[in-house]
Amino acid sequence: MDSYDNLKAGEKGAWLSIFTYIFLSIAKLTSGYLGNSGALLADGLNNSTDVVASIAVLIGLKIARRPPDKNHLYGHYRAETVASLIAAFIMVSVGIQVIIEAAKNLMEPGNVVPDMFTGWVALGSSVIMFFVYLYNMKLGKRIKSQSVQAAAKDNLSDSLVSIGAFIGIVGSQFGLGWLDTATAIAVGLIIIKTAIGIFKVAVLELTDGFDVNELDEIRKTVNDNPKIEEVKTLKARMHGNQTFVDLVIVTDDHLNVVESHQITEEIENTLKEKHDVQHAHIHIEPR
Repeated sequence: MDSYDNLKAGEKGAWLSIFTYIFLSIAKLTSGYLGNSGALLADGLNNSTDVVASIAVLIGLKIARRPPDKNHLYGHYRAETVASLIAAFIMVSVGIQVIIEAAKNLMEPGNVVPDMFTGWVALGSSVIMFFVYLYNMKLGKRIKSQSVQAAAKDNLSDSLVSIGAFIGIVGSQFGLGWLDTATAIAVGLIIIKTAIGIFKVAVLELTDGFDVNELDEIRKTVNDNPKIEEVKTLKARMHGNQTFVDLVIVTDDHLNVVESHQITEEIENTLKEKHDVQHAHIHIEPR
């Protein structure tokens, strides 16, 4: 499966998230309003913004599939990373709003005990989102898509948030009326924390950062080739779901052009097989 097929497969995860979030946000907002649950309302608002974030990811994946043009000779793969960044900003704004509204309710005298059916809605939503998380995380790792994996992390966060809402609602049934509102505040904090994590990953990629441990593994793989005397320099960066590697290696100065070229092909094939490196730029220097 090539990069374009991977991106198309990633769209399935985005569509799954969109339809699930639409269904759950309607169910939670309706149930939360009718059942007087601030925690479930906050959770439903979170899911409604997740729809927007998932749409941003979907658009990013579609743009990333566009072929190279005169202004984007490396392709449009980073569009999905930009989409992840946009999703993170949306999530932060929602998290802050949820906290503000919950804090207002916490300061009001008296706490309305939510109906228990809102708790069952929260628990059922948590189970649904956990299975969506499993699907998207497996898909994201298979196609090496940062945006789909970010969406999966958001799915897991939403599952945990719904569990928190369930606990808050159950606690309210035992006289802890403030627990439902306090849970809504916790929901807001979890939303912000998840967004910050997605933001960090996106910024790392957009600034050409790369995982140090993975870079060490790539260096070890190249060094294992007996025809190479030294790896002089090694750089790597992500371009959407594509890995780009720049190498300067030292070899025997008696090798001719054909032999040197064969070494570069061996390295390219090995990096593709072991590390899924799609593009390797290799410069050879004599000993």
